[in-house]
Amino acid sequence: MNKRFSTRMTLIGAGAGLVLFAVFGLLPGSFLGGVMGLNLAGTLFGYPVGPGILPRMIVAASMLIGVMVSGLVFVLGASFAGWLLGILVDALRAPKKAEEKERA
Repeated sequence: MNKRFSTRMTLIGAGAGLVLFAVFGLLPGSFLGGVMGLNLAGTLFGYPVGPGILPRMIVAASMLIGVMVSGLVFVLGASFAGWLLGILVDALRAPKKAEEKERA
């Protein structure tokens, strides 16, 4: 089972990104999505936004989209950082493995 270190670091980065999203990204993503939804509903139905079903659905859908985009950014960003770190470590460890094979 010879896995590359970059694969392991990618998975570790994805887990760290998920934790960071849960701590720092969930609420701001919901807020920003909700504000965008209110602006969209206000543009379509007029300000102030009434308590109708369609404006509420627009705001709820945009909040969901905001949370999903925030999660995507956190998880993909941390995964990419972990992958880059793993590639760097793999590149630094490769000459040592080649030297060990030559000695054997």
